[in-house]
Amino acid sequence: MKPILIFDLDGTLIDSAQDLHAAASRLLHGEGLPALPLETIRSFIGNGIPTLVDRMIDATDLKSRDRTRLISSFLEDYQAHATDLTAPYPGVEATLAHLQQTGHTLAICTNKPQRPAEKIIENLGLSHFFDALVGGDSLTSRKPDPAGLHYLHSSLGGGPVIYVGDSEVDAETAVNAAVPFALFSEGYRKRPVSEIPHTVVFSTFTDLPALAENLLSAPA
Repeated sequence: MKPILIFDLDGTLIDSAQDLHAAASRLLHGEGLPALPLETIRSFIGNGIPTLVDRMIDATDLKSRDRTRLISSFLEDYQAHATDLTAPYPGVEATLAHLQQTGHTLAICTNKPQRPAEKIIENLGLSHFFDALVGGDSLTSRKPDPAGLHYLHSSLGGGPVIYVGDSEVDAETAVNAAVPFALFSEGYRKRPVSEIPHTVVFSTFTDLPALAENLLSAPA
C-alpha cells in the first residue's frame, strides 16, 4: 500500500490570509463599517468561512445584519478573488513534487468549502499533485471531526498515513483520527507549539520528506 500524506490547506500549503482579509474588508466596507486588522482576520482562520464570518460579526457592528446573507456575500466575493494575493508557502511545490515522485499519495482535508479549495489549488498550479480533496462542506461534518481523514484514508487505499497541518483544529483532528500529526509551525496557530499536540514539527517544507519517511517507517 502506498503511503498517504493528507494536508490542510490554509496556513499549511498556502498563505491565504491576505485574500481573506481583503474579502473581509470589502464585506465590511459594503456594510458601511471599518476594516479589521490583518492579524485579527488571521486569528479568525481555521474553522471555515462561516465561522470566520461569525467571528467578524462578534467583533463588529454586524450583529444586526443577516448572517446567511453575510456568509453568502463573503463566499461569492472571495471565490472571485481567492488567488489575488494567495501563494504557496516557500518550498511547497518542490516538496509535493518530491513526495509524489517517491511514491506517496497526496490529498487535502480542509474546512474551506470544496469548490473554492479546488479552484485555488488549480489556479496555483497545485491540483495535479493531489488524488483527492475533502472540503468543509463535502461531508456532513468537518474538522476536528475525523470523518474527512477517515474517508480519504479509506478511499485512497488505506496505507500508512500522516496528517500535515498548522493549527489547533488540525492537531485535534489528527488526535481524533488517531493518526500521526506533522505540525507546520509557520501557519495560523494561536498557541505555542509546545501546547499543540504533534508527532513532529517543521518550519521549512523541505524538511518534511525526511520527517515523513521516518514516521512512515516507524513501528506502529
